[in-house]
Amino acid sequence: MKLHFTNFFRVLFVVATFCSIATAQHRPNKTKELINSKANGFRGIWYMIQPTGDEYAFKYSGGLGTYPANHRPFAVYVEKVNRTYFCYGGTDENNSTLLHNVSFYDHRTKKIANPATVLDKKTVDAHDNPVIAIDAAGYIWIFSTSHGVERPSYISKSTKPYEIDEFELVEATEMVNGEKKPFTNFSYFQVYYDDDKGFIALFSRYDTKHRRVIGYNTSKDGQHWDEWKVLGNIEGGHYQISALSNGKIGVAFDFHPDGRGLDYRTNLYYLETSDWGKSWQTVNKHTMELPLTTRDNAALVKDFTSAQLNNYLLDIDLDENGNPLILTISSKGPQPGPRNGSRDWHFFHVDSKSKKWDNTIITSSDSNYDMGSVYAEDKGRVRIIGPTETGPQAYNPGGELAIWISKDGGRNWKKKKEITQNSARNHAYVRKPVNAKKDFYGLWADGDGRKPSESNIYFTTKEGEVFKLPRQGTTEFFEPQKWK
Repeated sequence: MKLHFTNFFRVLFVVATFCSIATAQHRPNKTKELINSKANGFRGIWYMIQPTGDEYAFKYSGGLGTYPANHRPFAVYVEKVNRTYFCYGGTDENNSTLLHNVSFYDHRTKKIANPATVLDKKTVDAHDNPVIAIDAAGYIWIFSTSHGVERPSYISKSTKPYEIDEFELVEATEMVNGEKKPFTNFSYFQVYYDDDKGFIALFSRYDTKHRRVIGYNTSKDGQHWDEWKVLGNIEGGHYQISALSNGKIGVAFDFHPDGRGLDYRTNLYYLETSDWGKSWQTVNKHTMELPLTTRDNAALVKDFTSAQLNNYLLDIDLDENGNPLILTISSKGPQPGPRNGSRDWHFFHVDSKSKKWDNTIITSSDSNYDMGSVYAEDKGRVRIIGPTETGPQAYNPGGELAIWISKDGGRNWKKKKEITQNSARNHAYVRKPVNAKKDFYGLWADGDGRKPSESNIYFTTKEGEVFKLPRQGTTEFFEPQKWK
C-alpha cells in the first residue's frame, strides 16, 4: 500500500530518517564480523546523501546496492562452471546496516543461488559496497571497500572454489615505503585478475586534505600487495573508472578544481597500460610520467571547464581492437532538479581515420547520477543499458531503463527498446558483468528517490528481458521472476 503523508509529516519522516542514517554512518567501529549465513532473499540497501530541503529531498538517493560507478566489478562470468557470480550491497528488513552479499546465476539451470551474507560493514553508507573477483583456482574474492578512512576495509575469500557457503578474512598486507603494513584501507576499488599476473586494483586514497588521490596496486596472490603507485593528483583530486580487455587496462578520470569542493568534478582524461601498470600511455601511445599533477596534460580527452560544466563518469569498455569507449554525463551543477539543465550523455571513442577523440551526445536525462553501462560488441556494434527515460521520481537518480545501439562504433545511436515502464521506484546503476553472457547481461537495484523504501535487485538479458530477484525465500536456489 502506498503511504500518503501531509507535508508536515513528510518533513518529520525525512528528518527522522536522516538523523537515523547519519548516526549509523558515523557510529564507532566495532569488531569486524564475518557472518557466513544465507541472506534468504535479495534486499538491497537504500542510501541517501545531503538533504536539499526541496522537493527532490537529497543530492542523490535511492536503491544503491550496485553503486557507485567507480566500484567494479559487481559481477563476473566464469566459463568453467557456466555461472555469473555477483555481489551487491544488501541489508536487513529495516535497512539498518550494510551487508555484503554474494550469489550466482547458473546459466545451465537458469536459477539464482540464495545469496550468502559474507560480512556486516556496520554502516548504511553505500560507498562501502563490495566488489568481486574470481581467481584461476575458482576462489571467490570479496573486497569490502571503505568511504575514506573512518571505517576499515576487508578482503574475504571463499573457503572452497566456486562455492559461496563460507568465506574467510584474508590478513592482507601492502608495502609502504619498503615496509610491510596491513592493507586495511581502500576506497572506490576496481579489481581485475589475470591467470598469470594475479591481481591489479585501481583505487583511491584520501590524503591529509581529504583529496581523493587515484592510483593502483598489484598482487600475485591477493594477500601480499606491492607498493601503491599514484596515477593522478591534480588540484582537488579525482574519480576514476576502468576496464580490462585482452591484457590492456584503460582508465578514465576527472579532476576536482581547487577551491570548488568535491561537488565539482570536470574534464575527462584517459590512460592505458598493457604491461600490468609498469608503464602508462595515452591513446596515441605517448608514455606519461606519473603522477599527473597539472590539469593541462597529454591525457586530456575533453575540456569541460571552458563550458563551466561538471562531468560525471559512468562507464568505460574496450572494443575488439582495444580502443576505449567512455560514457559520461555533463551538467551545469551538482544540485538535483531542472535548474542545472539537461544531463547530456556523452560517448567518447577514437575515430578510426583521424585517430583523434570523437564526442557524441547520445541523449539527455534528468539526474547527474543516471548511471548506465556501455558494452563493446563485435563489428563496431556498441550497446548502452541505462536509465535514460524519466522515472517515477524525476530528477532523482535513475529512472526507467532503455537499450541504445550504435552500429558504427558510436557515431550514431538509436534507442532500441525501453525495458522498464510504469515502475513504482527508480531503477539505478546498471552494472555490466565481466565477460557478460547474453542471459545475464546487467545487474541493478531500484528504490524511491525521495524517501526510504524497499530496494529490489534485478537483472536483464542482452535483449532486455528483465527479471526481479525474490526478496524472501529459504530454498537453496530461486527461480528469477520475470518482471511485468
